[in-house]
Amino acid sequence: MMPDPLQAFYGQIDLLVDYLVVERGLADRSVEAYVTDLEQYAHFLHGQGCDEFPQATRRHVIDYLSSLSRKRGLKRSSIARKLGSLRRLHKFLVGEGVTEVDPTANIAAPQPAKRLPKVLSVDQCLALLAAPDQSTPQGVRDATMFTLMYATGLRVSELVNLKMHDIDFERGSLRTRGKGDKDRVVPIARRAMECVDHYVEHARGHFLKDPAEEGLLLTSRGRTMTRVRFHQILKSYLPLAGLPRETSAHTLRHSFATHLMEGGADLRVVQELLGHASLSTTEIYTHVSTERLKQVYDQRHPRARRSGAPRE
Repeated sequence: MMPDPLQAFYGQIDLLVDYLVVERGLADRSVEAYVTDLEQYAHFLHGQGCDEFPQATRRHVIDYLSSLSRKRGLKRSSIARKLGSLRRLHKFLVGEGVTEVDPTANIAAPQPAKRLPKVLSVDQCLALLAAPDQSTPQGVRDATMFTLMYATGLRVSELVNLKMHDIDFERGSLRTRGKGDKDRVVPIARRAMECVDHYVEHARGHFLKDPAEEGLLLTSRGRTMTRVRFHQILKSYLPLAGLPRETSAHTLRHSFATHLMEGGADLRVVQELLGHASLSTTEIYTHVSTERLKQVYDQRHPRARRSGAPRE
């Protein structure tokens, strides 16, 4: 009977399993995942002419990871997990004195793809701003909160912490303190400023219990608005505005930035308005804007590719 050509590989996997179970106390499912990953790796190495794991080189590891993406179409997160299994094995073999070289050393795990932020269309944003009943003080306050956030791109923490003295009613701007305790001045669009003026003149007094209260946006108890309460209020308006359930305060911030980019705003201006320390953080909005332009093109342009229609 011919010996199994993968016998040496399996023997080394068994050594690692004993270590993981006895010394590390890993659960059965975790151990099974390691075994599956390493058996697949063993088959690849055998196809490359290796008889055991210590014969693997850095090139073998890189080629194997590439094959996972190219041939099997695995996501970056899955490839990173499999690389973790390979690291565990080779580090173990070095520790046991089976080999002196770890071919996975200094091989960076693939970074997960950046998820583009969800954004609303201009019409969706306007629907939200129009949802509160402004015949009531609560409606005026809520419309002001949503309008101010969409008009300035503030973080929700920055919005709810605004004080009366942070608003420059003459110049139409506000001062806020963002991450890293950095102050910045943000202009307020004319319509949004009118909304703030109307709220301060006709609605804020309805909530005010303590004349010494400095908060701009107040709860029904007369206290400064909180992040939790803001999110509760926002969620209550989503069905009225016909917006997705996952819409959040950050969605409005993303929409603010994306709509500015679509309108031709300079990237550094958007960075300054958002209070980003690094321009690379702001650059994601160029990708969002491009994706939205593609969607509009595909939906509206007569020569755009239609689903199921062949290219000419």
